[in-house]
Amino acid sequence: MKQLSVKQIRNNRRRNRSKRNNLRHPERLRLVVFRSNKNISAQLIDDFKGATLASASSLDKKIKKKINSLKSKTEASILIGELIAKDAIGKKIKNVVFDRNGYPYHGRVKAMADSARKNGLKFWGLNNND
Repeated sequence: MKQLSVKQIRNNRRRNRSKRNNLRHPERLRLVVFRSNKNISAQLIDDFKGATLASASSLDKKIKKKINSLKSKTEASILIGELIAKDAIGKKIKNVVFDRNGYPYHGRVKAMADSARKNGLKFWGLNNND
C-alpha cells in the first residue's frame, strides 16, 4: 500500500481545515472550486441530497471559443464565476457557502469568487454572518 507523502498530508490537512465550517448547512449550498494548472471549475452542491445543482467549467464545450479568446487564466476564472452565479440565480439560489477546497484565497480562486459575488451570489462565512 502506497503511503501519503508529506506534501499530500499537508494539502489534505489544509483542505479539511477549510471545509470544517462549510459542510452541512441546511439552508445554504456549498460552492466548491477546483483549480488545476490549466482549468478551473465550480459546482453548487447540496450536501443533504448529495446532488450537484449547478456547475461551470473552463472545459465546457459551449464556452470553449470564449475561453480560447481570453488572454489569461484569471480572465477565464472571472467568466466561470459569472456563469455559475447566473446559473444559481436562475435556479433561485442566492446564499452559498464558499468552499475553496484548500486552495489559497488569491489569484484565480479569488477572481472567481469575486465575480460570483459581483453577479448576485451572497457568500456566508466567519466574517459576515448574515
